[in-house]
Amino acid sequence: MESLKTLKSRWPCARMHGHLRIVSSLNAWSLLIGWTVFAADSRAFSQEWPMFRGGQSQTGVASETRKIRPQPTQGLSPKSLPDAMDLLWKYKTDGPVLSSAVVSDGRVFIGSGNNHVHAIDFKTGNQLWTFPTQASVEAPPMVLGNTVYVGSTDSIFYAIAAAGGSLKWQFESNDKIVGSANWTTLDSGKSRIIIFGSYDGALYALDAETGEMKWRYESQNYINGSPAVVNHRILIGGCDAMIHCLSAGDGFAVSSFDTKAYIAASVVYDGTYAFVGNFANQFLCVDIPNQKLVWEYKDRNFPFFSSAAVNDDVVVFGSRDRRVHCVNRRTGAQIWTFRTQGNVDSSPVICGNEVVVGSEDGRLYRLQLQDGKEVLSYEIGSDIVGSPAVANGVIIVGAEDGGVYAFGKKEK
Repeated sequence: MESLKTLKSRWPCARMHGHLRIVSSLNAWSLLIGWTVFAADSRAFSQEWPMFRGGQSQTGVASETRKIRPQPTQGLSPKSLPDAMDLLWKYKTDGPVLSSAVVSDGRVFIGSGNNHVHAIDFKTGNQLWTFPTQASVEAPPMVLGNTVYVGSTDSIFYAIAAAGGSLKWQFESNDKIVGSANWTTLDSGKSRIIIFGSYDGALYALDAETGEMKWRYESQNYINGSPAVVNHRILIGGCDAMIHCLSAGDGFAVSSFDTKAYIAASVVYDGTYAFVGNFANQFLCVDIPNQKLVWEYKDRNFPFFSSAAVNDDVVVFGSRDRRVHCVNRRTGAQIWTFRTQGNVDSSPVICGNEVVVGSEDGRLYRLQLQDGKEVLSYEIGSDIVGSPAVANGVIIVGAEDGGVYAFGKKEK
């Protein structure tokens, strides 16, 4: 029987009491539909993946360019991942890894159920340092400058020196923190704030340098996901079923949209449209300025926990129906589904012409973005709940066996 802790993790909004497989070659493709807000240049993969989903808008696209602004569609580049999926290294923690990795300045940062944040050498997989917390670290870290920001299920939010692992400051909320932080600037870019949600129902904005609270926004239920930030607007989905749009400067509500069911996933936001799934088995595209539903994709009585990957043309997300779903970004029409043997709570990443995603069947998959056909997969043998990070053509993901795995092409 699953423990209470495990059940609460798998159903985060419920108020609770008391080995390599090669399948097909990659085909380069291009699909232009002319409904574009993201500018995604995939000609080269960045050497950084400094935060959950890769950037502030949480698109889950691995590319050189992370800025989000209106531009003509550029389509998809043939640049993709290496033609191999070799295990480059494995790093072992002493607890289940539900956190997602981030990569910055040659270091990998990730939380573990052994009550530590781990810093790992990107090339070798060797330990650089560990930082102790008072409980499991399920939240993905975020790196900004020379600081690692991360929350823990001990209710504390930590700012840690990226180079040596020493504590800079900490801030205590009133319940556990499992979502990643985001950031934005204030005072015409002179200061930065760190934004994160807690199971106490609040969204916090803290001064990046001192940890001083700038503002606090109260929702009506747990906040499980991570906030998206675009153009000084903050979007957060909550277990109160609402998509909240806030002003970054003061935390005041600008608008809200009722999805009618728990939101455990993180919202993708492009400055106009928000993309997110809920526990009523719906995946939604919402026009935030006009507070209007654009389209709805309905699954077969299974909730969506996974956060989406969104490029100019498609939206890709996992579901607890054991499938990965790909839909048309403009209409929500289904393009393909791919079936795994376990729940897909892991959030996919779009890498050029491929999708990378983990499953609770213990496999990490690379799928063709065009049609969902399997390109490669690797059997880790333990549930993958966290989301992959992709940096410099290397995929890094954690698993419930306590391992952190790096995949790429070995040098001969």
